[in-house]
Amino acid sequence: MNQNRQYHNPILRGFYPDPSIVRVHDDFFMVNSTFEYFPAIVISHSKDMVNWRTIGHALTRNDQIDLTGIEDSHGFWAPDISFHDGTFYIFVTLRLNGHVTESAGKTIRRQVVISSKNPGGPYSHPIFIDIDGIDPSHFIDDDGKHYIVLNPGARLVQLNDTCTASVGDPVTIWKGTGLPCPEAPHILKKDGWYYCILAEGGTGYDHQVSAARASKLLGPYEPSPYNPVMVQTDPSGMIQRAGHGKLIETQHGDWWMVYLCSRKNDGNFTTLGRETALDPVQWTNDGWFTVNNGKGPSTKQICPNLPESSVPCFSLDDFDSTTLHSAWQFVRNPDNELWSLAARPGHLRLIAANAPLGSLHAKNILLRREQHFFFTATVKLQFNPSLPGHEAGLVAYHGRHCFIKIFLTFENGLIIKAEENRNDISSLIGSSIPLSKTTVYLQMLVTRQKRECLYSRDNHNWMSLGIVNDATFLSNEGVHIGKHHTGTLIGIYATDGETGERLIADFDWFKYIGTDDKEDLRPSNTAPTRQVIHP
Repeated sequence: MNQNRQYHNPILRGFYPDPSIVRVHDDFFMVNSTFEYFPAIVISHSKDMVNWRTIGHALTRNDQIDLTGIEDSHGFWAPDISFHDGTFYIFVTLRLNGHVTESAGKTIRRQVVISSKNPGGPYSHPIFIDIDGIDPSHFIDDDGKHYIVLNPGARLVQLNDTCTASVGDPVTIWKGTGLPCPEAPHILKKDGWYYCILAEGGTGYDHQVSAARASKLLGPYEPSPYNPVMVQTDPSGMIQRAGHGKLIETQHGDWWMVYLCSRKNDGNFTTLGRETALDPVQWTNDGWFTVNNGKGPSTKQICPNLPESSVPCFSLDDFDSTTLHSAWQFVRNPDNELWSLAARPGHLRLIAANAPLGSLHAKNILLRREQHFFFTATVKLQFNPSLPGHEAGLVAYHGRHCFIKIFLTFENGLIIKAEENRNDISSLIGSSIPLSKTTVYLQMLVTRQKRECLYSRDNHNWMSLGIVNDATFLSNEGVHIGKHHTGTLIGIYATDGETGERLIADFDWFKYIGTDDKEDLRPSNTAPTRQVIHP
């Protein structure tokens, strides 16, 4: 181990839940859930398992999948990435709308298989395998047979050689230890043993990882004497909700586990959503394993003994590229006629001709993950609204039921407003005096659960529209409508309020400045520039 290097968990900060990892030679690849966001299923690459760079998404074209009308926190759940015979496979659940208890005869959870020779894509058109369940993973036995493994517990289904269809009935090989919600099953074969790894306890504060092993694939499986192999037992610990883990071996024979976790933000509110953490694995003399020596999730850890890699921080997008930065995602599939990087070079153009933010049919919402407890997000916008309902601006978005927006609009003249939507209850934060310019700067200043909404006409002198002192509704624990498995993202949007007018909103740049330990990020009202604080 390299004693001179340390890292801090989580390794992927912000909305990066349900990690799955694979190594190919000296390269590591990871996938994470994206739910209703598009492009779907984020793919990352690393050389050292600590510093990760997004290299693509598994589903990038509207003709591959249509998420129109998908409810919040439905969509793509718990992808698994694997590699076999020169091909990368991603198995994932597509969660459709509907309720399990009310869906007799209706398929609402479909298993999806896609493949590619290139880890970053492009990936094949989705193949659907309609076996009910969630959290599918891919296991290839020594005889070359392919299996899909999915919940409840660990259910095993053999697939054909191309992984395009099932060829047998599900067989439950391990039900778990008896805790609720046994899910996220993975099978690992090592030294003649089949290890079954499960998440248990639900996705909240009782989340954990358990393991069992058998000498034959179909069992019987013996639970590990070290269960749970990963769990947070300290309610005051920074990292909570630790579970959904997968083991990985480095090229040097060391073993590690990636798993999901959440960081508390002023109480049991996980504003940033579920993130990805990494801890070392220890194998015992009798063939069992522990994670972090059974101590639960670590906040600081010695880096793997691997070549260090560097990943640039995504802090400023001036929209000078011909393609969107990989950090951006739309809410559901975009209408590609309603946005452009080419229409006005150096700007991202959104056509405000769609439903408002709280609608399932809103299109032009473009977001990146919030990753810090303290940050500022700033955008330069040119927009000329002419009717109430015409809006373009900055939004902190946990879903269509919970968001905060700062926007340029028209109400007896041009004004800037800030509003919150708290579990579908909308209220005004503040508004500006009438403006004469259609080019404005909008900013959100975040200090844990406090969010201040500001605007400027020159990017030097900033005026406050008001403060939301309690933004806990932008967290999984604060959303009370529907499912809530994501995190808070921040970005830009434009809408005509369904008036039928196609207005142009041009965004010149977007800046995100974040830190976890410096509270004062507010710009001076007189300073022409501010210091950029890198994460």
